[in-house]
Amino acid sequence: MSDDNFDGESEDKQEALLDVPLEVTAVLGTSYMKVSQLLKMGRGAVVQLDRSVGEDIEIRANGNLIARGEVVVVEDHLAVTMTKIIKTQIKS
Repeated sequence: MSDDNFDGESEDKQEALLDVPLEVTAVLGTSYMKVSQLLKMGRGAVVQLDRSVGEDIEIRANGNLIARGEVVVVEDHLAVTMTKIIKTQIKS
């Protein structure tokens, strides 16, 4: 097999990966509580999160941390701007 053929196959495989769907999640923060506390909550209840105002949020793809970012407003929608890309090691 020539190197040219191998490179073409590799590019085809990479191209095929570009169409794989990912669930991207922006995590504003987390909170832990007992079920009894959760059941007592009603409309208007406030859940305090573990992050401070201005602190970067987590951006996850399929549950894996891929970046940190900030919440921004674009027209009338919330959005996230990435401030730091997290490099992860590929599991073999």
